[in-house]
Amino acid sequence: MRLVLNGEPREFERASTVAALVEALGLDTRTVAVERNLEIVPRSLYLATGLSDGDRIEIVHFIGGG
Repeated sequence: MRLVLNGEPREFERASTVAALVEALGLDTRTVAVERNLEIVPRSLYLATGLSDGDRIEIVHFIGGG
């Protein structure tokens, strides 16, 4: 599947849902926010939100600090 991830075209074999994509990238779902085709995906819907070829995904990492 071809996705545009943070502005860069990328190929993914097993990224059928937002949750699967986050896992494939080695990210923690608790520390990222995901936008799919200009709409924010609530964390509670990562498993239920399917991805399609050509989707535009933006992922933002939360970093704590002081």
